[in-house]
Amino acid sequence: MNFLPIRRAILSVTDKSGLADFASFLAERGVELVSTGGTHKKLVAAGLKVASVSDVTGFPEILGGRVKTLHPRIHAGILADKDNPGHLLTLDELRIQSFDMVCVNLYNFADAAAKGVDLKSAVEEIDIGGPCMLRAAAKNFHSMLVVPDPAYYPRVQADMEANSGGVSLALRRELAAETFARVSAYDDMIAKYLAKTAL
Repeated sequence: MNFLPIRRAILSVTDKSGLADFASFLAERGVELVSTGGTHKKLVAAGLKVASVSDVTGFPEILGGRVKTLHPRIHAGILADKDNPGHLLTLDELRIQSFDMVCVNLYNFADAAAKGVDLKSAVEEIDIGGPCMLRAAAKNFHSMLVVPDPAYYPRVQADMEANSGGVSLALRRELAAETFARVSAYDDMIAKYLAKTAL
């Protein structure tokens, strides 16, 4: 599809700059918002109607937040190919709603490493759910918009305004490529840190 209508978005961000304004823009255009932990609190505090991931999955965030978005009701909603009738039938049979946008940026591992915290503390700043959602959304760019950084909020808003609430395939592909580059750099940074850090 050349233009993807944005009707449902999941937001889970460490860098919350511009978040409330961006989410308000989406909400004003009828986009259903879903979010996690601190992002959810920020959006609720801004007066926005937003469902928690636990509302969607029917399962609480566990292990101190290590497991929250790793669930079929999240990932099937992200990975479903909207051009594939079989995928849409499966979602319907299992009563899973699809997403149209994934807005995620990652735990700031570089900051934790720069502070010289101990290895176990640094490991807690390795994001798992975030990269999984980013990669899933980027893979499925034909059916999904991935937004990996607040710097892209204005681009997304302009595209939606120009396309009656939809986003172009060109922007979706561009941000998918950018997302894979960012996740790759994130993993490379962690690999180098672990290789040089003494036990």
